Amino acid sequence: MCFQKKLKKIVGCLFALCSLSVSAQNVTVEASIDSLQILIGEQTKVKLEVSFDAHQKLTLPVVRDTLVRGVEVVDIAKPDTQYLNNKQRLLVTQEYIVTSFDSAFYYIPPFTVAVDGKAYSSKSLALKVLTMPVDVEHPDQFFGPKDILEPPFSWSDWKLIIWLSLFIIPLVILVIYLIIRYKDNKPIIRTIKLEPKLPPHQQAMKEFERIKSEKSWQHGDSKEYYTELTDTIRVYIKERFGFNALEMTSAEIIDHLLQENDQKAIDELKTLFNTADLVKFAKHNPLMNENDMNLVNAIEFINQTKIEADPNAKPVPAEITIEEKRSRRAKIILLSFIVVLSVAVVTMLVFVIRDIYNLCF
Repeated sequence: MCFQKKLKKIVGCLFALCSLSVSAQNVTVEASIDSLQILIGEQTKVKLEVSFDAHQKLTLPVVRDTLVRGVEVVDIAKPDTQYLNNKQRLLVTQEYIVTSFDSAFYYIPPFTVAVDGKAYSSKSLALKVLTMPVDVEHPDQFFGPKDILEPPFSWSDWKLIIWLSLFIIPLVILVIYLIIRYKDNKPIIRTIKLEPKLPPHQQAMKEFERIKSEKSWQHGDSKEYYTELTDTIRVYIKERFGFNALEMTSAEIIDHLLQENDQKAIDELKTLFNTADLVKFAKHNPLMNENDMNLVNAIEFINQTKIEADPNAKPVPAEITIEEKRSRRAKIILLSFIVVLSVAVVTMLVFVIRDIYNLCF
């Protein structure tokens, strides 16, 4: 019995030691440095890695301006977190960029972190900072500070300034011209070109020549042929006799013409209108000689009713010059152009002056 009790105590102690060992291995803190020695002013990276269970809470050390006196912290990176062992553990990495401006051998004490309120420390580090080697036996190889060098002239630096300056000149001239025009309020001079209007019979003959040259009835399109023929006659009658033949039926046009002209010409025109109505509304297909005869009747009607131009009439001028006073709207538009161009000129001048100042001073 006594032996069994001793055995149980030994086993219990072993389990306690194993549990302590496992709990101690749950948190690992490691510190490393990229370069163990650097020259004065050079930089190196110090890395702190902490591994612990995912359910635990980590508190990293608070690092200020220096790790130790003489070793300055240049930058502190954002902590990087990685999951391990199927997200059962975490690995947190913290990096510090350090430098030193005094040559010496520096001892960097261990980093202390807290996991669930319990402190864990890493190993200590060492950093050796070296000075630049100086050849005291050859002092003539050392030179004093050099004078400030002026940068060489480059056309690429001045290209935009030159182009803007050249563009500003015509803009300034244009603004001055518009201001003068706005102040003097000169009238606007307009020149209108007039095309002399052909007499009604000449215009109708011109259309008949076109219809005759196209010969649309030969392509089986008699309706188009008679439509163009009668429309030309209607326009001529409107211009020649002064009533709106375009809005009248064939019978109404004949009734009005009976009061104006001889019966023979009207009978020939009546034959043309009748044939045209049959083609348009009854799908009549006249013969070729009938088409030619109707064209001849239309020409004959115009020749019998036309009025020749008076040879003593005063010719119509080809151009007319009109002077108008500038309206209020025109003044507003002109003033708007002046304002917009002035703003553009001032903006470009400011840009040019600023760039010249930056290049020269």
